[in-house]
Amino acid sequence: MPAEPPTAAARQGEATLQKPTKAARRKGMAVTLDEVAALAKVSPMTVSRVVNGHGKVRDTTRDRVMRAVRELGYTPNLAASALATAQDTRVALIYTNPSSAYLRELLVGALRGATRTAAQLVIDTWDTLGANAQRQAARTLAKRVAGVILPPPLCESKGVIAEFIDADVPVVAIASGRFNHDISCVRIDDFRASKEITTHLVAAGHQRIGYIKGHPNQTASVRRFEGFQAALAEAGLPLDETLVESGYFTYRSGLEAAEKLLAHPAPPTAIFASNDDMAAAVVSVAHRRHLEVPQDLSVVGFDDTSAATTVWPELTTIRQPIAAMADSAVDILLRSIRRKDRSTRMLVDHVIPHQLVKRDSVARPAR
Repeated sequence: MPAEPPTAAARQGEATLQKPTKAARRKGMAVTLDEVAALAKVSPMTVSRVVNGHGKVRDTTRDRVMRAVRELGYTPNLAASALATAQDTRVALIYTNPSSAYLRELLVGALRGATRTAAQLVIDTWDTLGANAQRQAARTLAKRVAGVILPPPLCESKGVIAEFIDADVPVVAIASGRFNHDISCVRIDDFRASKEITTHLVAAGHQRIGYIKGHPNQTASVRRFEGFQAALAEAGLPLDETLVESGYFTYRSGLEAAEKLLAHPAPPTAIFASNDDMAAAVVSVAHRRHLEVPQDLSVVGFDDTSAATTVWPELTTIRQPIAAMADSAVDILLRSIRRKDRSTRMLVDHVIPHQLVKRDSVARPAR
């Protein structure tokens, strides 16, 4: 039985899907979205909507596009799509913290979050900038990024934060001691964590506990010292101001503070340094003074960075999940950037659980 002649609609469809000429195909190169659009007689934007499943497209148009895709063997460039999305969501991580161990954790988390969400991460360091220069740098940066992540101490800078808020750029602070109420925040409960590790020392029998404060320009430092004091008060122990020294979250400041504490006429039997870098410095000074840790002196830190496990003995410390906090900060920032209603600011106070990590640097005090 002879085949029926094609209908007028079929003839029209066949005429519509005419392959591009050899010149248009560029021999040896991958088929482009524009070539699919030319064959299907639609715009490149329509092809993009059909291929990516975005937007409303008529069924007849979708069928025509998909016939062209199959005929030309078109494969979407996923890398290019991801790059385009990333350019729309460029976020900056600005760093001025002197701790290299802290920086490594921040970068691991931020890079992981950016990779997972197809955001473009810009790393900027303002170590050498004063307050006025930081505000100018913030004004400049606000013109080329969609959002900003501020770890300490910049998360405490009212001037820098004000510049980004004025430019309507969303900001997420990492590891601030308190919720700011002007920007989103990812943090732990520094007060509770500090109280917990101090209670651990008291439970081990220590009554003379030295303390090394963190940098005075950070609210986390204040909250950790408040937690230390609260644990002593709860245990009925007085605060001996002569056993409290100032530090700046640096190894060098830890060395200087430890020397003063261990030169005290009645030195402490334990020292709580409010970050791991300073706690590692305490262990170094103790060894130099021929003191055994923890037999002669117990030492604890805070953060659980790599510094806690590169000394001997390894440090009992509070695990602040810095990498996870940076990862969460990227998520919060992108939700704020990509939401449809930008008439009001989205503010989030995300408190992440901490953990007391018990290692070999704590023992009962010697008689």
